[in-house]
Amino acid sequence: MAYVMEFRPRALREFKKLPRDVKVRLKPHIDTLADNPRAHGVEKLSGLQDYYRIRVGDYRIVYRILDDVLVIYIVGDWSCFGTRSQRYRATSEKRSSLR
Repeated sequence: MAYVMEFRPRALREFKKLPRDVKVRLKPHIDTLADNPRAHGVEKLSGLQDYYRIRVGDYRIVYRILDDVLVIYIVGDWSCFGTRSQRYRATSEKRSSLR
């Protein structure tokens, strides 16, 4: 079953700002998630229900699986999102605003 992929507005802006060579590296991984969102290398985020991340070099793709929709929240260089607690707090706040 292929999932419908939806980029959150911020994630789409972040993706568009990335250098072309980085986008070329990330795109195959993002496309693979539509077919298998729990592929090899994917880690479930602890403390957040249905949130996952995949690491591609220094970049991370953070997403959530909702029924048959895969929602991408963050695409970018992990270091640009602040400290670890700030990154996950931001994801957690987005999660509560979707309920």
